[in-house]
Parts: sequence; structure tokens; C-alpha cells
Amino acid sequence: MRRKTKMINFRTQHMKNGFLACMLLAVVSSFAQQKKWTLQECVSHALENNITIKQAQNTLLLDTQDIKAAKGNFLPSVSASASQGLSLGTALVAQGIFANRTSHSTSFGASVSQSVFNGFRNTYIYKQSQLSLETDQLELNRIKDDISLNVVNAYLRVLFDRENLEMAEAQYKFSENQLAQIKDLVEAGVQPEANIFDAEATLSRDAQQVTIAENNYNLKLLVLSQLLQVPFADFDVEIIEIDSPSEALLYGDVAPILNYALEHRNEIKIAEKNVESAQISTEISKSGYLPSVSLSYGFGTNAFYSNLANNEASFLDQLNDNKGHSFNLSVGIPIFSRFQNKTAVAKSKIQEKNSQLRLEQSKLDLESNIQGAYTDAQAAFKAYEAARKSLASQELAFNNSKERYDIGNMTAFELEQARVQLINAQSSLIIAKYDFVFKTKVLDFYMGKSLTD
Repeated sequence: MRRKTKMINFRTQHMKNGFLACMLLAVVSSFAQQKKWTLQECVSHALENNITIKQAQNTLLLDTQDIKAAKGNFLPSVSASASQGLSLGTALVAQGIFANRTSHSTSFGASVSQSVFNGFRNTYIYKQSQLSLETDQLELNRIKDDISLNVVNAYLRVLFDRENLEMAEAQYKFSENQLAQIKDLVEAGVQPEANIFDAEATLSRDAQQVTIAENNYNLKLLVLSQLLQVPFADFDVEIIEIDSPSEALLYGDVAPILNYALEHRNEIKIAEKNVESAQISTEISKSGYLPSVSLSYGFGTNAFYSNLANNEASFLDQLNDNKGHSFNLSVGIPIFSRFQNKTAVAKSKIQEKNSQLRLEQSKLDLESNIQGAYTDAQAAFKAYEAARKSLASQELAFNNSKERYDIGNMTAFELEQARVQLINAQSSLIIAKYDFVFKTKVLDFYMGKSLTD
């Protein structure tokens, strides 16, 4: 009996432990599934994992190798050589006498060559390689800025559709309550039974709107997850409460934004670096007009054997006896290069002018974009103010219509028309609010402010 009691207690304890383990696993799994991405996490993840950014980072590694190669141009080149030859055939050993000859030849050599002067070409190539690294670093920063703005935009679109979904659900809940109220009034004989059918049709339309809003919300989540390159399953974001826009968020003057952007924006700095690189390319082309000077030194030795001679020295003795040194100073003076130098310089100067034009065009494009963004932000705020006032009016109108409908002074169709106008006003306000928020974020972007605040 005791054994049976102990066995039951053991099984009971075992079941309790298993139940607790399952509960803990369920809690952990639920927590993992409910993990919601914040805006900062979305931006950080995109900057760490975006393929375009990784390619730009690899470009920086290539630039680093180019700088090493440019530095190497200042160093001497050193080479060594060794050869072994075998010759078979007949040879004239005396007047009219030929004999088969087999000969072996061995040689060793080493040489050092140094460019003393080449029209400062190596110096300019080194400067240009450093400039390429700086330019590509700015390009990487520009790509990161663009991706951050795209992520913020996608995140705001998720919040926008989430708010639309909540509005659609609220309208569905209202229609549900309205249907219940009408049923009570019909049972009391206050309203005709036909009003029930109208209310049910309205409820069905609202259910359809909820489905559409939910689908739009999921699609925006899908777009954001694809932008972040993360699985869509269980992907969700943290809902941020977007404050009502105020005039304090507007920039009073566009001039500070323009001045800051022209001085700090990466696209302008990239265009300026490209102008510098074009100027260096012109100097590299001009180096073709200048003389070049190089210095070289060589050391070599050899050994030779033949079956027709018996008096050759030993292999090591020959190597020691045949040692030789050579020194060479070479000066090259260009006289006529078939117009190659002239056309290279002319083309470089044209490219230099084009880079200057691209810089001016970048400034004009930036100014145009900022002016447009500033005007859009001003218009978005006015649209929000108009939508806010319109919503307030529609709410009063709908409440009045609801009271008239409840006392029988308005038909169900007229009430539905008033409700549709209210829904449109609510939707317009949501659109205007998020439009204003994004437009101000664009201005913050040009001002170098954080996009995740």
C-alpha cells in the first residue's frame, strides 16, 4: 500500500513538473512571437544587413587595396632569375671536321629598378586613390541616409494603416451596437422592421472595410519586413503614438535648411570630391609631357659545359669567375606622342568641366528638393488643420443626425450618409496627420537630425 502511495505521489509530482515546463515553454514561445520591432531597431537592422550597404563597404576595402598599390609605386621593384639550357647538335671542331656536341648553360641574376621621376605621376595617383576612398565613404553615408529614410517611411505607413484599421474596427463596433439598438426599437414598435435590414447591410459593409484595412496593414508589414530582410512570419512593430501636428514642428524659414544641407549633405560632398579627382586626373595627363628618369642595377653570373672541352672550370668556380654587375640610368624625353598626350590632357579638362557642372546640378537638385519638401510641409500642415476642423464639424453633424434618427425625424439612409461623411473626415485627418509627419521628417533629414526621435 505504501509503495502504491509513493508511486502515485511520484507520478503526481512528475506531472506537475511537466506541466510547469510546458507552461514556461509556452510563455517563452509567446514572448518570442510577440517581440515587436521598434523604429530604432528597424533602422539599425537595415543599416547592418542591407546588401547595398555591404557592397558599398566592400568598395571601401577595394579602395584600401588601391591605396596600398599606389604606395607601392614609390618603392623599387626587385626581381630574380635563373635559367638552365641544354643544346644538342653538331659543331665544327676543325677544318672539315664536325662532331656531336652537348652543352649545358646555367645562369643566375637579380635586378633592382627604381623610378626616380615620372612627372609626379605616382604622387598624383596616390592622392587620387586616397580621394576615391573618401568619396566612397561619403557614398556609403549617403546610402545609409537614404535607407534610413526609406525605413522610417515604411514604418510610418505601417502606423498609418494600423490607425485606419482601428478606425474601421471602431466603425464596425458602432454598427454592431446600432443594429442591436434598432432591433430593440423594432421590438418596441418604434421603428419599422426594414431598418433592421439597412443596419445589417451597413454592418456587412463595415466588416468588409475591416477586412480591407487589415489586409492593407499586413501588406505594409510585409513591405517593411522585406526592406529589413527578415521573415514576415510573426513580424510586428511597436505602435508609436503620433502626436497631433502643431505649428511648432514647422520650420519658419527654409534658408537655414538650405545652408546646412549645402554644407553638410553627402551628395554635395561627393560632387566636390569628384571635382578634385577630375583635377588630379588632368595633372596625371600632363605628366606625359615631362621627362622620366629611372635607375636600375643588375647582378648576374653563369656557367657553361660542353662534352667537347675537358678544361672547363668547376661549376662553382665558373659562377664565381663570371660574376658581373650592371648599372643603368635611363632618361626618357617625350618629343612626339602622336597627339596622345595632347588629347589626354584635353579630355581630362573636359571631364573636369563636366564634374564642375555636375556639382552645380547637385546643388540645384538639392535646393529644389528642399524647397519642394518645405512647401509640402507647409501645405500638409494646412491640410491637417482643415481636416481637423472638418472632422469636428462632421462629428457635431453626425451626433445631431443620430439624435434626430433616434426620435424618428431622420431615415436610416440619411443617417448612413452622415456616418459616411464622418468616416471620410476621420480618414482625411489620419492621412493629413501622417503626411505632415513624414514631410517634417524629410526636412529633419536635410537638417541632419535623427530620424528615429
